[in-house]
Amino acid sequence: MKKISSYVRENKWPYFFALLSMVISVSLDMFSPQLTQRIIDNVIVAGQLSQLKWLLLGILAVGVGRTIFQYTKEYLFDRTSSKIAADMRMRLFNHIQSLSADYFDKTNTGELMARVKDDVDRIWDGLNFVSMLLIEVVLHTAIVLVCMFSLNAWLTIIPLIGMAIAAFIAISMEQKLGVVYEAISDENSVLNTVAEENLAGVRTVKAFAREKFEIGKFLSHNQKYYELNMKQSKVFVQYYPFITLITALLPILSLLCGGWFVIHDRMTLGQLGAFVEYSHNIVWPMEMLGWLTNALSSAIASNKKLKKIYDVQPTICEPEQPTVLNPLQGDITFDHVSFHKEDGFEILHDISFHVPAGHTIGIMGTTGAGKSSIVYLLQRLYDATAGCVLIDGTDIRSLSLSQLRGSISMVMQDVFLFSDTINENVKLGQKNTLDFEAVRSASRMAQANEFIENMDEQYETVIGERGVGLSGGQKQRISIARALAKKDPILVLDDSTSALDMETEQEIQNTLHSLHHTTKIIIAHRISSVQDADEIIILDHGSIAERGTHKSLMAAKGLYYQTFCAQYGDILTQTQAAEA
Repeated sequence: MKKISSYVRENKWPYFFALLSMVISVSLDMFSPQLTQRIIDNVIVAGQLSQLKWLLLGILAVGVGRTIFQYTKEYLFDRTSSKIAADMRMRLFNHIQSLSADYFDKTNTGELMARVKDDVDRIWDGLNFVSMLLIEVVLHTAIVLVCMFSLNAWLTIIPLIGMAIAAFIAISMEQKLGVVYEAISDENSVLNTVAEENLAGVRTVKAFAREKFEIGKFLSHNQKYYELNMKQSKVFVQYYPFITLITALLPILSLLCGGWFVIHDRMTLGQLGAFVEYSHNIVWPMEMLGWLTNALSSAIASNKKLKKIYDVQPTICEPEQPTVLNPLQGDITFDHVSFHKEDGFEILHDISFHVPAGHTIGIMGTTGAGKSSIVYLLQRLYDATAGCVLIDGTDIRSLSLSQLRGSISMVMQDVFLFSDTINENVKLGQKNTLDFEAVRSASRMAQANEFIENMDEQYETVIGERGVGLSGGQKQRISIARALAKKDPILVLDDSTSALDMETEQEIQNTLHSLHHTTKIIIAHRISSVQDADEIIILDHGSIAERGTHKSLMAAKGLYYQTFCAQYGDILTQTQAAEA
C-alpha cells in the first residue's frame, strides 16, 4: 500500500502554494485586530481623525486579500486531494482486480464496495478539509498567541489554560471515537452486502414471497448501524459541550482581567480591544477540535481497513520470465491433477486426460462432481495442488496470465451480461478490434441474430443489469456469441445450452462441429451436448469414473448409459423393440 506521505511528497508544490496562501490569509486575519487597536487608541481616544480613512482602507484591503488567499488555499487543497483520492481509488481497484479467486470466495461484494467508495472518501476528507483545517488551526493558534503575548504576556495565560483543557478533552474524545468508527465501518460493509444481494436477487425474493423476511433482515442491520452512529453522537455530545463552555468563557475572562490591566494603566483601551478580538479569534480553533477529531478518527479507521486489503497478496502470480507460445495451438493435457481448497476438502482427485488441438472433449457428472473446477484450473483461477495442467506441452504456470486467459473463450454456466448494448456485450473480449460484421456473424453462429434483429434498436439495444429483460435462452445465446466472436484456440462451454430448446441446441452443435481448428471443452448434463465429442469423461466425486466415446460408453452400460436412459428412455425402448 502506497503511504499517504508518498502522495503528499508527489504533490509537494501544490501543497506548498496552498500552505503559503494559508500563511498569508491567517497573517492578514491577525493584522485586523492591530487596525482595531489603532482606531480605538489613535482615532477614538486621541482624536486623530485623519488616520481613520487609511485605517478603514486597511480593513478593506485585509478583507479583500484574505478572500483571495482563502480561495486560493481551498482550491489548491481541493484539487490536490481530489487527485490523490482518485489515484488511491484506482490503485485499490487495481489491487482488488489482481487478487485471486480464493479471496473473493470469502469476501463479500458489499464490503469491497464500502472500501472502494466510502473508506476512500473518508481518507479524501482527511487529506482535504481535515488536514487543511488542522494545519490552519495550529498556524492560526500560534500567530494569535504571539500577538496576544506581544500585547500582554500575563493575560495570555488565560487562553493557554483554556487551550490545554480543550486539547485534553479532544484527545480523550478521539480515543473513544476511534473504536466506534471501526465498528461503524464494519457494519457499513455488512449493510452494503445485504442491500446489494437483495437488489441483485429481487426477482428471487418476490418469487418466494420473502419481501417481509428481507425487509426484516435489512432493518436489523440498519438498526445496528443507527445504534453505532448514535453511540458516536453520544461520545461527541458528551465531550463537546465542555469545549463550547471554554470558548464562551474565554472572551469574557479576557475582558474582565484585561479591564483590570487598563484600570491600572498596564495596557491601553485599544490593546484590550485587540486582545479581546484575538480571544474571539482563538475560539474557533477550539470549537473545531471536536469536529476535526471526529473526522480524523474516521479517516484513520478507513486507512486501516484499506491496509488490510493491501496486505492480501494474490495466490496466483505471474511467472517472472513467462514462456510465450506463438502461436498457441490449443493442445490440452491434465496430468494426474488433484485439487483441494484451504479447508482441505478434495474437489478433484488424480484427473488425467489429453485433448489434441482442434479436438473436442465432453465432461459429464452429477452436480458437485468437479466439472467446473477443471475449467477454473485450466484458466488458473486456482492452481492444482498436485499434478500439472499443460497447453501445447507447456505447464500453464509458466505462461503469462494474459496469454493463457486471452486464449480461452468462456461460456459460463452463470451468464453475466453487463448493463450495456448487445453490441458491446458481444464485443467484450475484443472491444477495440471487432467490427460490427464480426459481431453480427458471431450472433448468427450462436442463433442469436433473429431475436436481436427483431428488437427496435437491434444490436444497439441496451439490456439491463445481468441481462434483465432477456430470457434465459437469449442470455445464453448472447454469451455464446461473445465467446465465438473472440475466435480463440480454446473454447469452453460450461452447461451453456441448458436453457435452449433442442432445435437451437442442435444448430449450435453444428456450428461447433465447423470449428475444426478450435479445441473444445463441453461441460453438460445433456447427452446431446457431448455425444459427438472425440472423448467423453464421466466425473464422480471428483474422480474419473468412466471415459470413452459415446458408442463405447453406451456399450459399457455404466453411469453414462444410466444417464442416457434417464433422458432418452422412451427412444431406447423403441430402438430395442425394433431390433428385437
